[in-house]
Amino acid sequence: MEKTEVLKRPYEVVVLMHPDSTLQDQKDLFQKNKGIIQGFQGSVHSLETWGKRTLANPIGKSRKAVYFHCTFEAQPAAVAELERTMRINDKVLRFMHTKLDSRVSLSKFMENFKKGLQESAQREREKEAKMQARRAAAAAARASHDE
Repeated sequence: MEKTEVLKRPYEVVVLMHPDSTLQDQKDLFQKNKGIIQGFQGSVHSLETWGKRTLANPIGKSRKAVYFHCTFEAQPAAVAELERTMRINDKVLRFMHTKLDSRVSLSKFMENFKKGLQESAQREREKEAKMQARRAAAAAARASHDE
């Protein structure tokens, strides 16, 4: 009995590119990646640019990187080929592929992912507001104490 069903799994990848990489370098990388994914009977679901951000720890001499987030479905062998090509590319600083739960659709995953990002940003804003309120209270206390 011959299997005609191709095993495709959902994945996400975060790619950090060199901050000096041109827009054309970025487009070339993702066109190449898209070609590899399609070559393994896969499809790209979403590709988001998170822009240039400061790294928590420098990579080489780079303190900043351009971040990309991508979700796709492909055969497991596609990930090995994507990683091989990204290791060769000098403009790619870091990358990380993650296999997603195949029981959750990629659109549902992205919806939950974006909701989590919004909640995290909201918590950061609340934390920053509390810190500013504490600073203002401490400054007011110092000012009244100095009088």
